[in-house]
Amino acid sequence: MAVLRALALTMTVTLAVVLQVAAFGHFSYDGVVPNLALLVVVAAALVRGPEFAAVLGFAAGLAIDLAPPADHVAGRWALALVVVGYIAGRVRHDAGTSAVAAVVAVAASSFIGTSVFAISGMMLGDPGVPAAEVLQVIPVAVLYDVLLTPFVLPPAMLLFRRFGSRQVAY
Repeated sequence: MAVLRALALTMTVTLAVVLQVAAFGHFSYDGVVPNLALLVVVAAALVRGPEFAAVLGFAAGLAIDLAPPADHVAGRWALALVVVGYIAGRVRHDAGTSAVAAVVAVAASSFIGTSVFAISGMMLGDPGVPAAEVLQVIPVAVLYDVLLTPFVLPPAMLLFRRFGSRQVAY
């Protein structure tokens, strides 16, 4: 069962990253695409908790960082998705009560993740997103992620419930 669980997690993250980079790259708005990996991490956080989601966020973020055509310093998305996974996992009982609360959790997570990514880029001197454009990029990223929430979050949460080794109550 552990091998099947690891395979399902790997395939879910891989599918999210491939779709995000390859398919949704055609729907880019000023370089911003829907962040499917972020939605998978939020789903994991809401079902499995902060520790699991932070580890999954690191793996998913690193996959995004290393997937072509990455044009930024590796590790920025890994950091952003670790933070997202941990924070979303800490509020999982509140966000798990209704669909509206889950959408709010996705919007907040998208805002936090995109902000951490943008701020880390400014701190590292990455020329990809100048400071003036950060305020324009974040709302677009949040809108994209919220629009995809009904299509990604429910099946991902079902997968994490099905392959969850245990439910931890905090």
